[in-house]
Amino acid sequence: MEPAAADLSSSVSPAQFIADPHRAAARLRESGPVHRMEGPDGLPMWLVTRYQDVRQALADPRFSLDKRNAPPGNYRGLSLPPALDANLLNMDPPQHTRIRRLVSQAFTPRRVDRLREPIQQLADDLVDALEPGGRAELIAQYAAPLPIAVVCDLLGVAPADRRDFRAWTDALITPDPAHPEAAKAAVGAMLGFFGDLIQHKRENPGQEDLLSALIAVRDGGEDQQAGGQDDRLTEDELTSLAFLILFVGYENTVHLIGNGVLALLDHPEQLAALRTDPALIGAAVEELARYDGPAPLALRRFPLVDVVIGGVTVPAGETVLLSLASANRDPQQFGCPERLDLARTETGHLALGHGIHYCLGASLARVETEIALATLLRRLPRLALDVPRDELRWRPSMRARGLLALPVSF
Repeated sequence: MEPAAADLSSSVSPAQFIADPHRAAARLRESGPVHRMEGPDGLPMWLVTRYQDVRQALADPRFSLDKRNAPPGNYRGLSLPPALDANLLNMDPPQHTRIRRLVSQAFTPRRVDRLREPIQQLADDLVDALEPGGRAELIAQYAAPLPIAVVCDLLGVAPADRRDFRAWTDALITPDPAHPEAAKAAVGAMLGFFGDLIQHKRENPGQEDLLSALIAVRDGGEDQQAGGQDDRLTEDELTSLAFLILFVGYENTVHLIGNGVLALLDHPEQLAALRTDPALIGAAVEELARYDGPAPLALRRFPLVDVVIGGVTVPAGETVLLSLASANRDPQQFGCPERLDLARTETGHLALGHGIHYCLGASLARVETEIALATLLRRLPRLALDVPRDELRWRPSMRARGLLALPVSF
């Protein structure tokens, strides 16, 4: 007889995950691999907690990202117009394969490596703008503007045309139930912005930017490889891809930077080790991502057939959430997982995903985070929290793990 899923809907709530996803996940991981729970939208879901199960499910083609594979009434989710919804986060192969192939060349390690110098200049400029010997709110003044500027440069958005992207993404990631119109207004603003931007790029194509290249693919202006018309984007796919690159390119990186700074300040011995040996920065970013990554959960999935996970049968079509936060602190995979250890030898964290849906911009996020952290540590040797630790507040979201603000002195 197969084991039944633990039902902890009454003992672990979405609010507890938001307040402390690692503690909540540890309770669930210890009690069983799969749990039937109430999701943040009030609908039932299945939560998978253990590393091997999460990793396997991330790469399992029986799990779909296409919302059409969820039975009516079983999933609510974020409602976007078709021009923003036709993106990689809602697609399975072969559509996903086709679009990812078209854009993946922009995020190759070699191309990203060429961005190191401009990213370094941007990080230095942001530190220069901080009041010398004073105080700063590090999310608003450093962690957020750096990735926004990088992704806007990548897309070819001129500085004068940049909008309040942070307000738009906040409205979508952490919608305010008291003001439901804010999310709708953000969607309308983003749709209008990208529509205008694409039209401008059609009339004034750039030489280097990704959006101009994607428009050329959409309009057939480039010599297509084998596949011809099948390799072209629809207009909705083009707009949705630009939206996704901005949305995800900002969201993950700002939290990698902010969470990473806080984790280092919480662990002065690890901070001292990194200051002593700056060459550790690459390994440090990997460990910081494992320890407190930007996404507690992978994007929801829908089994195409009944699937057995950890001995539990999950019915086809039901909503499945994979806990990256729990998997990355699974003691079966990582020794002393609750400890931040920049010299850790175990590899394979899932903070940026796994399988065909592995984060498209992972290499760029790593480079940005390495430069952002290394620059702070080099330029601000007295960096410290400027408020009591327990006064820090996290974004009220199960989708994103990030600080609302990070006041520091230096």
